[in-house]
Amino acid sequence: MFDFLTNSFKSAINKIRFNDDEKSLKKAIEELKKSLLKADVHHKVVKDLLSNIETDTKNAGIGRENFLKSLSNNLNSVLTATGNYGFVFSSKPPTIVLMTGLQGSGKTTTTGKLANYLKQKNKKVLMAACDLQRMAAVEQLKQISAQIDVDIYYDDFEKNPIVIANNALKKAKDGFYDVLLVDTAGRLAIDEELMEQLQQVKESLNPNEIFYVADSLTGQDAVRSAGTFKERIGISGVILTKYDGDTKGGVAISLAHQINVPLRFLGVGEKMADIEVFIPDRITNRLVGLGDIETLAEKTSAVISEDEAKKITKKIKKGEFNFNDFLDQVENIKKLGSLKSIMGMIPGLGNMANQLKDIDLDNSAELKKIRALIQSMTKKERENPVLLENASRKKRIAQGCGLHINDVNKILKQFKNASKMAKKFSSKKGMQDFLSMMGQQQNSKFSLK
Repeated sequence: MFDFLTNSFKSAINKIRFNDDEKSLKKAIEELKKSLLKADVHHKVVKDLLSNIETDTKNAGIGRENFLKSLSNNLNSVLTATGNYGFVFSSKPPTIVLMTGLQGSGKTTTTGKLANYLKQKNKKVLMAACDLQRMAAVEQLKQISAQIDVDIYYDDFEKNPIVIANNALKKAKDGFYDVLLVDTAGRLAIDEELMEQLQQVKESLNPNEIFYVADSLTGQDAVRSAGTFKERIGISGVILTKYDGDTKGGVAISLAHQINVPLRFLGVGEKMADIEVFIPDRITNRLVGLGDIETLAEKTSAVISEDEAKKITKKIKKGEFNFNDFLDQVENIKKLGSLKSIMGMIPGLGNMANQLKDIDLDNSAELKKIRALIQSMTKKERENPVLLENASRKKRIAQGCGLHINDVNKILKQFKNASKMAKKFSSKKGMQDFLSMMGQQQNSKFSLK
C-alpha cells in the first residue's frame, strides 16, 4: 500500500548512512523531493515538508538517526488535521453518518465496508439506500446487506431521497440502532443539483458525521473535489478508496495538509473487511517501514475474542490443535482482510506484501486442497490428527478428496510442523524469545537497515 513511498524513504535515509555532512543531507533531501513529487504529493506540501525536515535535522545535528526522527515527526505533522480519527459515536444514538462522493468513487461499497467494520465492534447498524441517481446503487446495497448480515432500509416506490432518509432515521430510532449510514446520490462531476440535494438531506437529518468518499487513483483531483465538498457541504472526514491499487500513495499525504480535514479510513482491497482506520502516527510508522502492530492487534481482537484466543492457546500448549481448529482460524484470518494488508502491518515484512497481492484465501488453490482433504476425514480424524499416521486412512482420504497420496503426506507434514512451531512459541521461553525480538525491533525504530 505504501510500497513506493516506503522504498523511497529508505533510499533517502541511506544517502546519509555513512556520511553526516551537509552534502549527504542535500542528497537525501533531493531524493525525497523526487520521490514525493513522483508519488503525486502536492508541490507546496513537498516544499514545506522538506524545508522542515532539513531545518530540524541541522538543528539536531546531521546524521541518519536525526534525519529519520525528523522525517517521522514532520510526516506525522503533515498527515494530521483538525478533527477526529477513526469512528466517533454520538452520546445519543443513533450516530448519523452521511456518505457522500462522486459516482465511481466506491461510495456504496465503502458504506458496506464501514457497516461491516462497525458490526465487528458489536454495533447495531442500519444502512439507508438513498442513492436514487445510479440505478444499480440500491440493488448493490441490498446485496452488500445480505453479504455482511447488516440491516438496510430502502423503498423501491419512493422517489424522494429525503423521505427515504427520514423514514430510515425513524426506523433507526425505533429499532435502537447505534449507527445509521446514509448512502447518498453521486454524480459524474460536481454540479449544483448534486450539492442542493445533499444540502437538503443534511438539513433534514442533521448528521453527526459527513464522510466524503474519494478515489485515491484520481490523485490531486480527489483532493480538489474533497475541498469543494468541504466548502459547499461541510465534511468532517475523508475516506480514500482503492488505496491498494495506488502505487504512488501521495494523495494520503497531501489531503489532510491541503484541506485541513482528517483522513478517517482507507479502503485497501475489494473485500468487505478491507478497510483500515487512518491514524497519523501509525501510518507514519508504516511509511518509514516500521509496520503497524497496533492496528493489526485491533483488527485481530475484533474477530477473535479473548476467550477464543485463550482456548486455542491452551490447545496448542497441550498439542491438541486439530483440523477443525485450523479451519476455524482460516475463517478468522479471512475476516481480517487481504494477506497483503496484514503483512504490511508487521515490522520487517512490508516488502513481502507485494508477493502476496494475488493470494486470495477464498480462491487459493492450496487452501482448496486442504479444505477438500479435511472434508474427506471422519469426525474422529479431524479431532485427533495422530490417527492419520495410519497408511490406509491416508489412502482413503486421498481417494475421497481427489489428491495424490504424496499431496496428502505433504499437507499433513506441514500441519504437523506448524503445530510444533506454534507449541514452541506458546511456551514461556518461546514467548520470551518472541518478545525479545520485538523489543529489538522497537529499540531500532530509528535505525533502519
